[in-house]
Amino acid sequence: MTDKQIRPSLIQSLIPILFLITLLSLNVYFFGDATLDGSNQIALILSAGVASVIALKVGFRWSTMLDGIVSSISSAMSSILILLLIGSLAGTWLLSGIVPAMIYYGLNILNPTIFLFAACVVSAIVSVATGSSWSTIATLGLALLGIGQTLGMSEGVVAGAIISGAYFGDKMSPLSDTTNLAPAMAGTDLFTHIRYMAYTTIPSIAIALIIFLVLGFMNSSETDIEQVGQVQAAIQDKFNINLWLFLVPAAVIFMIVKKISAIPALLIGTLLGGVFAIVFQPQIIEIISGGTGNFFEQSYRAVMVSMYGDISITTSNQMVNDLLSTGGMYGMLNTIWLIICAMVFGGVMESTKMLQVITGSIIKLANSTGSLVTSTATTCVFFNVTASDQYLAIVVPGRMFADTYKERGLKPEVLSRTLEDSGTVTSVLIPWNTCGATQSSVLGVSTWTYAPYAFFNIISPFMTILFAYLNIKIRRISDK
Repeated sequence: MTDKQIRPSLIQSLIPILFLITLLSLNVYFFGDATLDGSNQIALILSAGVASVIALKVGFRWSTMLDGIVSSISSAMSSILILLLIGSLAGTWLLSGIVPAMIYYGLNILNPTIFLFAACVVSAIVSVATGSSWSTIATLGLALLGIGQTLGMSEGVVAGAIISGAYFGDKMSPLSDTTNLAPAMAGTDLFTHIRYMAYTTIPSIAIALIIFLVLGFMNSSETDIEQVGQVQAAIQDKFNINLWLFLVPAAVIFMIVKKISAIPALLIGTLLGGVFAIVFQPQIIEIISGGTGNFFEQSYRAVMVSMYGDISITTSNQMVNDLLSTGGMYGMLNTIWLIICAMVFGGVMESTKMLQVITGSIIKLANSTGSLVTSTATTCVFFNVTASDQYLAIVVPGRMFADTYKERGLKPEVLSRTLEDSGTVTSVLIPWNTCGATQSSVLGVSTWTYAPYAFFNIISPFMTILFAYLNIKIRRISDK
């Protein structure tokens, strides 16, 4: 019997999932916020081992599983490269004063009352323009987080507002890869998908914005305003702050809008950050390099260190000191370790058909339109948890449910909307998912900390389920 003819049972397929959930729960209990330091990675590898043992017992060959692992890791290579470049970009943008300038000027126009609302809106606008939640969070998001912390806001709430806006924009932008992927899997066109998705997406972001506005009114205080002047003075004392620095982020946004791939765009942004550091921040160059050698040597050493390693700027204000530090590429290695381990587990589960068996059993329970959409949304979240990748959470359920939606007389945009409402937005809520791990690492905020406040991401799957059960804007093939 060949591997294609072998099919594990539902119980056999569920064992690795239950084993993983058990280990992850123990990790949270024993390690708390330190689960990403290694315990979750080991849990994923051990769970992959359990799945492999079961698969071997069923009759699968190890070579099949190894091919699945390699394929799974290969699919994440683009994300890994982007993650490394984001680390180096954060380093040169700190060295050049770009991030401090964003914080400095941002404090002039944002106040605690409307900050969360504004952070969500601005992140949404930039993400729609660029088509990338990752780029938005890694650039604008870092600055907004610093401003929010300076205003006395909880880092979890601020990160939740940034992520909510960024993923709204990513979801609605025709430049987004997931926004193009979902209709391709469902069998509809891009702009039909975006227009139809607006029915559920706009109410979801509206509710999230109202919540952020209410939280802003509840958290504003005069003491926050008093800290602003101290923070700005500390930043200006160390950096040469000017508007020319904004040419670099503007250039990166322009490249992404022009559909230049994120990898070269981020690399160019990183190098421009290094050039601007040499031009505008010679005093910081001297500090980071240790002050040895001529200016060329100092510049080379400082820019290199900012791209690959830890740098921090010490000021008279401890709050500013906490904001002005980065780990470069090195700081991203722990996240990359997590992603690789997650891809190993996902590769074994997919290549041995265990994921297909589990999701196939879910389809059997879907008798109505509401239950079918619920099953699809649940499956997308399930793949985000188990396969640890938002693309798999769109591709696999899209392939699985496409024929079922047609048989039920539903137009393909119903499926594509459900894939995005549940697959794209929930990926960032899972700590070991590529998206959750990346954004947690980029922002320096634990996924467990920001997830309860990523209101748009939480509301979206429930909104699409609600519309299905209430039969609101559910398009059918028989409709004219």
